[in-house]
Amino acid sequence: MKVLVLNCGSSSIKYRMFETETEAPIVKGSVERIGESSPTLTHSWNTGEDSRAIEAPDHLQAMDAIHDVVMDPAKGGVAEASEITAVGHRVVHGGEKFFSSAIIDAGVEKVIEDCSVLAPLHNPPNLVGIRAAMKAFPDIPHVAVFDTAFHQTMPREAWSYALPWEWYQEDGVRRYGFHGTSHRYVAMRAAELLGIETDEFTGITLHLGNGCSCAAIQNGKSVDTSMGLTPLEGLVMGTRCGDIDPAIIFHIAGRRDLSIKDLDKALNKQSGLKGLSGLTNDVRELEEATDGGHDRAALSLEVYARRVRKYIGAYLAVLEKPQAIIFTGGVGERGARMRHRIAAGLDHLGLVLDESENRTHDGEGDIATGSSPLRILVIPTREELMIARETSALVGEGAPAV
Repeated sequence: MKVLVLNCGSSSIKYRMFETETEAPIVKGSVERIGESSPTLTHSWNTGEDSRAIEAPDHLQAMDAIHDVVMDPAKGGVAEASEITAVGHRVVHGGEKFFSSAIIDAGVEKVIEDCSVLAPLHNPPNLVGIRAAMKAFPDIPHVAVFDTAFHQTMPREAWSYALPWEWYQEDGVRRYGFHGTSHRYVAMRAAELLGIETDEFTGITLHLGNGCSCAAIQNGKSVDTSMGLTPLEGLVMGTRCGDIDPAIIFHIAGRRDLSIKDLDKALNKQSGLKGLSGLTNDVRELEEATDGGHDRAALSLEVYARRVRKYIGAYLAVLEKPQAIIFTGGVGERGARMRHRIAAGLDHLGLVLDESENRTHDGEGDIATGSSPLRILVIPTREELMIARETSALVGEGAPAV
């Protein structure tokens, strides 16, 4: 079974096609700068790569370009459209409607559109991409895999905000959580590494990159997560502030005469590591600046790490018999110095880092000492594979759309 996985943004489409029996990627690539000057297609397969300028004034033409290379056997693709069993789509927000993935029909499209008010930067381009893909690949099922679905198992006391109840009932204000596909994948993989079933795994998953989130997993299910109504809440991120005193917004809006749009941009695009350091949102560059004596670069990294440590402590308090914490995402997988900042000194909580193993570690594995009560795992996330698995399972079951 071959499944094409698509991740559509406002000006890009990333794609990867899997052979689901082996879980091996057949082709992968992206179209960048859709609707902008000089759009490009980058396509790679097992024996080659093709990178070139294309015409892509909109997602429809970008998807046509993807269709052409995916359907080219000389570039690792398939000869017939019938060889592709289904198309899986990453969709950021499914609201309260979806506890799992769904085969896309008009009703599912409507829910994705309705949830755009909760994810205005993500759901609209997700939906544009879905519609373009359904035209390019019209005779096979399309499946929506929601970032929020994994967190729908949270208990009410975890997703409720202490705000007027009418805001939830009438405006949908509650914690939804994001990065669910990543958190689910690494939790499943952790169970495999520990030699237990997925529903026996209890621990904390840390997705650390430019966007960051933390999840508490009890018996394979999400019971709490750091992101909230939007991806802004929680951990310090590349350009997002994470948790702050809400009164800061009123205070600074008055002093600086900022509009709601100005504030949204400041909190989402100009804060986090970038805002605090005054330099960049790239952890690697901040490490270099810190080594060069840049005080605010060093401060930004310490604030980032301290926030993660606080969430680890909080989630250890709500979990029963946790077995491990998991680092994933670009920083979590490759940032040995950041992992040290976060995990070192947590011996009293049962996390004993093997400093040597952490420094030299590459890929997947355990960086805790042999005597550590809790394991410290590094697991590269594979969100595209998780989407392919979800799509394959749903289409194979012939499950109805929601």
